[in-house]
Amino acid sequence: MSETSQAAPGAPHNYHQAELDKFAALANRWWDPDGPQRALHVLNPVRLDYVRQRLAPNGLQGRHVLDVGCGGGLLSEALARAGAQVTAIDLAPELVKVARLHTLESGVQVDYQVKAVEVLAAERPGSFDAITCMEMLEHVPDPASIIAACATLLRPGGRLFLSTLNRTPAAFALAIVGAEYVARLLPRGTHRYADFIKPSEMAAWLREAGLQIEDVSGLFYDPLRQRARLSSRTEVNYLACARKAEA
Repeated sequence: MSETSQAAPGAPHNYHQAELDKFAALANRWWDPDGPQRALHVLNPVRLDYVRQRLAPNGLQGRHVLDVGCGGGLLSEALARAGAQVTAIDLAPELVKVARLHTLESGVQVDYQVKAVEVLAAERPGSFDAITCMEMLEHVPDPASIIAACATLLRPGGRLFLSTLNRTPAAFALAIVGAEYVARLLPRGTHRYADFIKPSEMAAWLREAGLQIEDVSGLFYDPLRQRARLSSRTEVNYLACARKAEA
């Protein structure tokens, strides 16, 4: 295992060490809106609104929410500010350290843990009203295992929110060639096209986990104007919402 980043002890081997190292190297600039994660800063309000609106009528207020693959905590803190009681997990200790340090500046309360979602599922089944897993599934060897663990962690009637990249020529052109090599909006090597996920594959994993798909929406990002919005087109980025049946 690399000395750069070591995953949580006892974590299932559902991670690429190179991926942990790659994102750990960005930890110190995670909260810089003009840094290497600036796209996430732009996407974050859209992702938050998507979650909040689909948890109507009370939104996130008082909800127990888990943020899987939380990174440096951008979405985790936003969920907490919106009224949720947030637990956030990641396998990169460097990122969790940055996330914890940022709460000291912001005063926002989030329970950050270095832990695999499969481990947490064995410890706390049926504990969460909602789970978010954003821009993570395309970085792990077994996305279906992540989804299955999330389903176990959800309470009956709870919702799972996912975002990822579609495996299409448009996604390759924009997310890899355009964003990483031409415009240099992301560090080179951030994504691997073979790991992108088609909505049909996502839907199959959700059904296997016993979850019902409620929505799939495109997520449009304009790097020139630094704006993002929901879209009907899912060729590049997309969000999905699935619900666990009532007991």
